[in-house]
Amino acid sequence: MEFKTVVQNRFSCKKYSSRQVESEKLAAILEAGRLAPTAKNLQEQHIYVVQNPDVLARIDTVTPCRYGAPTVLVVAYDRNNVFTYPGGKRDSGTEDATIVATHMILAAADEGVDSCWINYLDPDKLAEALGLPENEEVLMVMDLGYGADGAGPLPKHFDRKPLCETVSYL
Repeated sequence: MEFKTVVQNRFSCKKYSSRQVESEKLAAILEAGRLAPTAKNLQEQHIYVVQNPDVLARIDTVTPCRYGAPTVLVVAYDRNNVFTYPGGKRDSGTEDATIVATHMILAAADEGVDSCWINYLDPDKLAEALGLPENEEVLMVMDLGYGADGAGPLPKHFDRKPLCETVSYL
């Protein structure tokens, strides 16, 4: 799909069918995340692929927002392997994991797979529920699958402010 079409048509799916994402499409989505840029090429991200119903049920105890997706990607990063920016107030973990997740969401759309960025959760509770290493910080979970009948963009999805309200030239 052409990039412009991907970004214009992608939406957050809130209702999934039980159809599982094909392994080759999942591999392409994960590869897009692997290729995402990270500060100093530290590649501190760690992606957990969850398709096991028992583990999906653990995710459901932490967030109501899985919407029945048959696959969930948990995007985390290693707090011990980040670049600290000048001034010492910020590091690259959150932004690098965000770039990785964004690449995967756009790759999913390109593959014809629906997705939803979920951050309505307590990341520490999710890490505990999944038994993740203490050095890893959960950024978000990503629902992946195919929209169920009637799934589509929310009513305001395509409403966007004009560039003149969100961009300034200095």
